Amino acid sequence: MIKVILLLVYFAVMVGIGLYCRKNATDVNGFVLGGRSVGPWLTAFAYGTSYFSAVVFVGYAGQFGWRFGIAATWAGIGNAIIGSLLAWVILGRRTRIMTQHLDSATMPQFFGQRYQSQALKIVSSVIIFIFLIPYTASLYNGLSRLFGMAFDIDYSVCIILMAVLTAVYVIAGGYMATAINDFIQGVIMLVGISTIIVAVLNSQGGFLAALDGLGQISDPTVSSTPGIFNSFFGPDPVSLMFVVILTSLGTWGLPQMVQKFYAIKDEAAIQKGTIISTLFALVVAGGCYFLGGFGRLFSDQIDIAANGYDSVIPTMLQNLSPMLIALVVILVLSASMSTLSSLVIASSSTLTIDFLKGHFVKDMDDKKQLLYIRVLIVVFIAISAIIALIQYKSSVTFIAQLMGISWGALAGSFLAPFMYSLYWKKTTKASCWVCFLFGSILMIVDMLMPSVLPAIMRSPINCGAIAMLAGLVIVPVVSWITPKPEQKLVDDAFACYEKPTTVTQKTALGK
Repeated sequence: MIKVILLLVYFAVMVGIGLYCRKNATDVNGFVLGGRSVGPWLTAFAYGTSYFSAVVFVGYAGQFGWRFGIAATWAGIGNAIIGSLLAWVILGRRTRIMTQHLDSATMPQFFGQRYQSQALKIVSSVIIFIFLIPYTASLYNGLSRLFGMAFDIDYSVCIILMAVLTAVYVIAGGYMATAINDFIQGVIMLVGISTIIVAVLNSQGGFLAALDGLGQISDPTVSSTPGIFNSFFGPDPVSLMFVVILTSLGTWGLPQMVQKFYAIKDEAAIQKGTIISTLFALVVAGGCYFLGGFGRLFSDQIDIAANGYDSVIPTMLQNLSPMLIALVVILVLSASMSTLSSLVIASSSTLTIDFLKGHFVKDMDDKKQLLYIRVLIVVFIAISAIIALIQYKSSVTFIAQLMGISWGALAGSFLAPFMYSLYWKKTTKASCWVCFLFGSILMIVDMLMPSVLPAIMRSPINCGAIAMLAGLVIVPVVSWITPKPEQKLVDDAFACYEKPTTVTQKTALGK
């Protein structure tokens, strides 16, 4: 009864906020970007909650905690420093300035305006739509075992309920509703992960006792070194490095993450948001991977061969009190719904503004764009829910691995072209094309024909990380050997950075 009541209250608040924010979603700018007037707390929490979902809490924390032990915490630290702090410092301000200057509300629209290329805009929007769907479907996977542990209801009901509720508040209130809900969901995640870590460690005699117990566990199939699971870098530092790169650097090229910078209100919001977002990631991501690192203490209750890595975290939590289990369910539901809402807005707005408008639907005014975005939100959520239901009913497991494919394809395609476009005037349109094709095709090959790739690249994690790093080399190399961009086009794009602005003396000294 406690669990049901808490869930009903949670759902009522989410829908209520969506209805309340309808006044901010009357045009495309308000619906997609919140009128570019979102403050630091809402932006930072929207960034963080879109970053971390049930895939991270249940899937990645369990899998990498089991494989690397306490060293998996490095992934969380990387998420905070690289995925949050450096992302805000390097991309935040420049993204906000240039996207407003180019009047772009989506990443494909940015590429189209920056290089005056409709083809770039269309292809990048197709890449986003294709590779966001499997990522969205994978969000549901982390909920299946938790709901099976906490409630005696079919998982299909959970999928449908989550899909319907997300659709209601996103369609009603747009970006502002998701931002406010993300803030509430973020608070739940912060409180939840901190409480759960304390509860789980106390069940093992406290932190020092749990750490000592972890050091006494050995697995000859992993390493013959004693105490390897409570060591600094764990049994496989190279694989751990690829995990850190994929889950941290990947945010720099994900459209649903970068789009958060479009909506920032002002300079003060960027400065505060950087700190808030970093601390949020340190607690949530660091806490998730830290918790997963103690998974082997429960190895007598876990059968990885039969139930997979997704069973690690639910097994660790199954003996908690009913109140804590309810908190866990709401925590994971919050993480998933916040990420889902961010994905559907990014995908539906991209498909409407960059793919349909002007190409397939002529004379699409603001009101009609808003209608198409809302319809596509329903379509996008429905497709992802159907894929998740098929996966659940048929026991197909590969969809859970598609987050690595999705992140690798999107960030491998967009990270380098987007970042260089903000900073380097010599970036060419051809370099964007090469990077788009390289990132997406490489990850498709890794998914369908991994045997043709070198052994180190057959893992979606490793392949995705390599795709991102390769893009950072591909863009400058191709730009150097291809014709320079038109000077006037470049000057017009970068003129926004030279625009003078007046600030107070506490920000900059006067003459």
